[in-house]
Amino acid sequence: MNGGIDPNELRIGTAEREEASRFLAEHFAEGRLTTAEYEDRVDRALAARTRGDIQPLFTDLPAPHPAFLSSMPDVVVTAPQGSDVQAQTNEAQPVVASDRSAVAAGVLQLVLPFGTGRFYTGETRLAVLQLVCVVLTLGVGALWPIIDGIILLVAGGTDGKGRPLQ
Repeated sequence: MNGGIDPNELRIGTAEREEASRFLAEHFAEGRLTTAEYEDRVDRALAARTRGDIQPLFTDLPAPHPAFLSSMPDVVVTAPQGSDVQAQTNEAQPVVASDRSAVAAGVLQLVLPFGTGRFYTGETRLAVLQLVCVVLTLGVGALWPIIDGIILLVAGGTDGKGRPLQ
C-alpha cells in the first residue's frame, strides 16, 4: 500500500449530493431514466457519504456528470519506450465564463420560484422540471427552485452549455 487516500473514500458534502441530484434530473428529463430509476438514484445520491457512493449512479449514463467525479484521478496508460505513440497530456482547457450572472439567476429563482433562474441560464430542461414540480404540487414544490436559487447565490453554477456563471 502506498499510504495514499483512495479517491472513492473521500467524503462528500451537501453541495456534491445536490449537484449529483441535479445531473440525475437532467438525465431523467432526457428520458434516459425511468421514474423509478430516477427516484432510486436520487435517494441514493442524497444518502451518499463518499465519492464511491455517487460514482455508480452515473456509470451507465453519458455526460454530463458531476464535476467532482471528473476530478478523480484518471488511469494512466504509458506506451513502451521507443514506440510511435505520442504522449497525450491532460492539460486543462481554458475556462470560458458564461455571459449569464449567478446572482441574477439566483435572485430570479428566489423571486419567481418556478424555474425562472434556470430558464435565464439556458438550462431549460431543469427549468421545465422545476415548473412542472411547482404546478403539480400546487406550489409546495417551490421549495426546490428556492433551494436551487440559494445554491446559485452561494456557490454559483453553470449555464446551459456547462460554462461557469459570472
